[in-house]
Amino acid sequence: MSGTGVGIGQRPQNPRQRFVKLLWTGIWLVYLSAPANDLLHGGHSTGVRLLGWIGLAAFVTWYMLLLFRTGRGERNAVVLGSLGVLAAQSTVLALTLGREWLVLFVYVSIASGAALPLRMARWTIPGACVLMTAIAFATPGGTAFLAGLLIPALLGGFAMTGVRELVRTTIALREARATVAQLAANEERLRLARDLHDLLGHSLSLITIKSELAGRMLPDHPDRAAQQVADIEQVSRQALVDVREAVSGYRRPRLAAELAGAKVALTAAGVTAQLPAEPGLTDVPEDSETALAWALREAVTNVVRHSGARRCTVELLHRQTLDGPVLELSVEDDGSGDRGSGPGHGLTGLTERLTKAGGTLEAGGTRHGFRLTARVPAGASATVGSAT
Repeated sequence: MSGTGVGIGQRPQNPRQRFVKLLWTGIWLVYLSAPANDLLHGGHSTGVRLLGWIGLAAFVTWYMLLLFRTGRGERNAVVLGSLGVLAAQSTVLALTLGREWLVLFVYVSIASGAALPLRMARWTIPGACVLMTAIAFATPGGTAFLAGLLIPALLGGFAMTGVRELVRTTIALREARATVAQLAANEERLRLARDLHDLLGHSLSLITIKSELAGRMLPDHPDRAAQQVADIEQVSRQALVDVREAVSGYRRPRLAAELAGAKVALTAAGVTAQLPAEPGLTDVPEDSETALAWALREAVTNVVRHSGARRCTVELLHRQTLDGPVLELSVEDDGSGDRGSGPGHGLTGLTERLTKAGGTLEAGGTRHGFRLTARVPAGASATVGSAT
């Protein structure tokens, strides 16, 4: 919205916009020239003209206030009362000052369409027209003006009901668009939180393990300690790259890279790793592979940090189910470490990732440790390596 224009369904935000709305609303008051001309040249006494001007000013003020307040949450009873005041003013002015004042009923009809919902306006608009007809028959020469006023009153009133619905729809669409934008922002924050948790949890765990190894090796094996320090530097640099990609939204881990990283992390932690050969995932959807890669990273991070395991087995299998082919990743260890009383942030975020990819997650204790199983839809011809 510009500094001067007022969008449909938007309230004026500054004096200039209020002036523009007043101008566009007030331009239709030109049709009050008939009552004004009657006051100027109708041969009324000075007292009658003074009262007429006061009555006309009161009518216009009430009419403008009613239109400006439309859409601000007033109860229908208040609007009906305001329309009743306008109708009463129109009746008194038309009966006392003459047929030229019948045009006021057109404004009553238009205000009805603008300020009331259609279910009520469909009665009040014809009601205003009926009242105008009755007053026209009670006013000398009023029937001559009736034909020229009934059609504008009916058409103008029902046209304003359409404008009112357009305004309400525009407001609803604007609110819906704002809600969608807020939901998108929330989803992006959740994505970033999941990525940073998974990325930093894995990388920091590996850095911690290698730092401990370097500390133990330093007195007797400085060369091997130096190699661990070099690995720490490499992991830190890669973590920085991963975080930048996660922030920019381009982070898509691959299973092959995560399998290689899992072997490094498990070996550094002193866990015997049994991993599948490099998989061939030509026809597997990208979202499915990404979700499994995140699952593998989270599972290995938990094994390294919490399990106290001595052995970890990773399997990657292609299965045919009633719902179609699926790719299944399982990570099982023989640890008995404390993993918490319920799913943490990592498993919760992982469940959300798999759900978005159309997959499922199962995680729980076994007789000899802990097992995590993730399943995602797979292409029909996907092939995977067997466990080695």
